[in-house]
Amino acid sequence: MDFYSAYAQGFVRTAACTVPVSVADPEANTTTIIEQVRACHDEAVGVAVFPELALTGYAIDDLFLQQTLLDTVEVQLERLVAETVDLLPVVVVGAPLRHRSRLYNCAVVIHRGEVLGVAPKSHVPTYGEFYERRHFAPGDDQRGSWIHLNGVEVPFGPDLIFAATDLPALRLHVEICEDMWVPIPPSAEAALAGATVLANLSGSPITIARAEERRRLVEAASARCCAAYVYAAAGQGESTTDLSWDGQTMIYEVGDMLAEGQRFPQHAVRTVADVDVDRIDHERFRLNTFDDNRRGTGTGPDDFRTVEFTLDAPTGDVGLRRKVDRFPFVPDDPARLALDCFEAYNIQVNGLEKRIQSIGTPKAVIGVSGGLDSTHALIVAAKAMDRLGRPRSDVLGYTMPGFATGDTSKSLATRLATSLGVTFQEIDIRPAATQMLSDLGHPFAEGKEVYDVTFENVQAGLRYDYLFRLANHNGGLVVGTGDLSELALGWCTYGVGDQMSHYGVNAGVPKTLVQHLIRWVADSGEFDDETNEVLRAVLAQEITPELIPDVEGVKPQATQDTVGPYNLQDFTLFHMVRRGQRPSKVAFLAMHAWRDATVGEWPPGFPEDERPEYDLAQVRVWLEVFIRRFFANQFKRSALPNGPKVSAGGTMSPRGDWRMPSDASPAAWLAEMERIPAA
Repeated sequence: MDFYSAYAQGFVRTAACTVPVSVADPEANTTTIIEQVRACHDEAVGVAVFPELALTGYAIDDLFLQQTLLDTVEVQLERLVAETVDLLPVVVVGAPLRHRSRLYNCAVVIHRGEVLGVAPKSHVPTYGEFYERRHFAPGDDQRGSWIHLNGVEVPFGPDLIFAATDLPALRLHVEICEDMWVPIPPSAEAALAGATVLANLSGSPITIARAEERRRLVEAASARCCAAYVYAAAGQGESTTDLSWDGQTMIYEVGDMLAEGQRFPQHAVRTVADVDVDRIDHERFRLNTFDDNRRGTGTGPDDFRTVEFTLDAPTGDVGLRRKVDRFPFVPDDPARLALDCFEAYNIQVNGLEKRIQSIGTPKAVIGVSGGLDSTHALIVAAKAMDRLGRPRSDVLGYTMPGFATGDTSKSLATRLATSLGVTFQEIDIRPAATQMLSDLGHPFAEGKEVYDVTFENVQAGLRYDYLFRLANHNGGLVVGTGDLSELALGWCTYGVGDQMSHYGVNAGVPKTLVQHLIRWVADSGEFDDETNEVLRAVLAQEITPELIPDVEGVKPQATQDTVGPYNLQDFTLFHMVRRGQRPSKVAFLAMHAWRDATVGEWPPGFPEDERPEYDLAQVRVWLEVFIRRFFANQFKRSALPNGPKVSAGGTMSPRGDWRMPSDASPAAWLAEMERIPAA
């Protein structure tokens, strides 16, 4: 596999193009279109979509019925075919074409000197400002037809799917303008029949708010059809006798906007994005109801004709023309992030509130370390008590210093519990831990500096042993603090340890989102100023389990030195587990997202002096760590307590998003990693 090639990684570069139009001048328009196809070729574009009736202009009224115009269209189509024979893009262009005794509003699909097929507009409007039926016949009855075009018989109808033999996930369907506005668009049927890229050639004139209406329709179509949707509308140069035009262009993928072009341009616009057709295919496999809908409606591949072609995409590194979020669980847009945090926080609070109500009136028992996870769990518990109308003193917070507990974290835990007004107590676990280590015959009990997994887990296990017994003693339930990232990596102590609780409020929250949730809570007025000050102080601390004492000259224990940077591991968690992507593709995406800290967006509030970057070698190292730990620790996830799903990225719950055998082998995934260059 050509690792650095976007095409080899399952992407198809697409372009939604709008061009200045010469009214009723097919020769001039063809010249302009050819220029843009050449520019698309230079940008390694595989599919280029132009507006409705781009060869003539949309607003030419009865000139559509002039033989001179229609003859010229056919001549210029032949020219367009000839002059793009050596160019990469599949060209989708609008033109009026005669067929039998009617005129059709068509999309002509051209590739490397051949007309692959012609798709007529199915739904021809005659309302409001539209009077298309005066000139055009609807093409919805042309399934299975052929059209004679410049001496060649080519497939004609709305039932055409253009499939690349050398890129199996690229299957293109074309519809025209109004086709998208009807309740059951042709593209929806095509998607059920297997089309992954849906193109719309539009003439749509602009009025106030229509651009937003188009945007909503395209977003919904791409999400509902689990497809890419490429939209190109007519723009500058169209007749403004009674209407105006904005040249809106946009590309969506499964509900996500990849790109949108300038509106009201005075020049040609190419809106380019790399569509992940592999993602589309996998998403459809994952959503079994997608194919069930095909079965239920009776729509399927037999209702469409497949026109095969060879794209012959370029090899090598052509870049990646799409935004790849560094933090797939954390939006870069401030408003979206604030809404996500509001929803995540309230999902957690509501989940704990319901669990407390269902038991009766238990108190919430929680271990408070001064770290991110326990801090967030504590404020969730406090807010749940507020909503239940109970005093915060019914939250029982315990700090349990061990052999490596630092003064700073202990101070933060104390200050936070005090400011929130929860019941708070310190229990020193060192005497009990020392006794247990002595009973085990561990070298530490004899004064030796042996800090192995037993040494660490004795402390982690004792803390939760105390919490469960404290819950028994005080009529409470243990609120778990472990997060989604830790569960994926197995960074938790099994059984009586932080893997277990009565209810895990953080189990659906990845580590990279926790800090933003805490920041949002601090900024949103949920608590008083004193509490908010402590929350911000917690955010500034290094992530550490504080289980191994500091040794002079040795870097203090840091979680990410062992399990890898959570920035990368959450990236892998999302793309490998939620999206089902191959390790090599995860590495390809991570390389583009993380190799240059100065390029691309960062979530709001992310400190500029703490913005890391990772090269491909680092990505590869930590990806292997993720795979090995993920497979080795399924047994911990198979025994998870209840906890609410928070992110659409999923959870590790065996009752929810993730089920796998605890003895599964990572061999295939590790072997696939060999596709990743070593450096």
